[in-house]
Amino acid sequence: MILDRYFAKRFLVSFLLIGAVFLTLILLIDLIEQLRKFEGIDVSFGKLFRLTLLNAPSAINEILPLLMILSTIVLFIGLARSSELVVTRAAGRSGIRALAAPIMVAMVIGGLAVSTLNPIVAATSNRYQQLADTYRTGGPSALSLSGEGLWLRQGALRGQSVIHATGYGGGEDMLVLYDVTILAYAPNDGPIRRIRAESATLTQDEWVLGDVKVWPLITGLNPETNADTYDVLRIPTTLTEERIRDSIGRPSGISIYDLPQTIRELKRAGFATKRQEVWLQAELARPLFLVAMVLVGAAFTMRHTRFGGTGVAVLASVLLGFGLYFIRNFAQILGENGQIPVTLAAWAPPIASILLTLGLLLYAEDG
Repeated sequence: MILDRYFAKRFLVSFLLIGAVFLTLILLIDLIEQLRKFEGIDVSFGKLFRLTLLNAPSAINEILPLLMILSTIVLFIGLARSSELVVTRAAGRSGIRALAAPIMVAMVIGGLAVSTLNPIVAATSNRYQQLADTYRTGGPSALSLSGEGLWLRQGALRGQSVIHATGYGGGEDMLVLYDVTILAYAPNDGPIRRIRAESATLTQDEWVLGDVKVWPLITGLNPETNADTYDVLRIPTTLTEERIRDSIGRPSGISIYDLPQTIRELKRAGFATKRQEVWLQAELARPLFLVAMVLVGAAFTMRHTRFGGTGVAVLASVLLGFGLYFIRNFAQILGENGQIPVTLAAWAPPIASILLTLGLLLYAEDG
């Protein structure tokens, strides 16, 4: 038990130190990226640094598997160089048994990543997008997909517009909204007009509305009497097709606690939910995948340094980790496209990774 606590402490310290180093690098790189993005826009350094801090949780969340591999490598190379691993084996404890403590720490970190880090990432990502839109266009843009349909909010210097559509479609290079209602607001004031259209097609910098009716919402005017109809009406927009498509299916901006309810609402509204379902299952399977990364790191470094080839072993473990990470993402894409079942897409890669690395460990231990 004492030895397990010692290994767990060493592993946790390695994880925290490596995490701090990567967090520092992420902040520096992302700060430079924010300076480039907002070049020519009057945004203070403090606001850009705030955006950088809001982006940091998402970046850390993405590189957790890499942190696990590197922490395991640092742990076992340190134990090998100090001959502590040799002494542990001489005391009758196998190398695989020595992995129990790091695996338990990885499970705890994975559980915290799902239960705590995931909601933090969802909140900070949404806040980052709101602030970035505000600094860039003078008002936040927002996108939401719910059981009531698709909601968009676009910001501009001339005021905000709220867009609601009951459906969307189009090909790969065209986005079309159906049964569209738009409320246009004056800057720092209330609504000034209501627009109803059968469809709205997004072009490079404007919405092209078809079969349109516009009601003015101005004090002293009768909206219905002064309403106008148009076959085609064009409205400028700051939204892009890429961002709308990404946000429509982007589940990372939804907390894992809200995701099941969101999926149920989308199903009732007739929207596809494969991407959200795969994301939910993949998040639940994350602790297992982090355990697999610990086993990957251990499979190549639980050997005495006098055998040589430490650099090659480290490189091999990192490359194998990246390979398994790629396979996991590829399986999720297949699940989102409906080519394989959701459960298989989310749970098969971490389970297969654990079995593969256990085989490597057994071979290394028993020859």
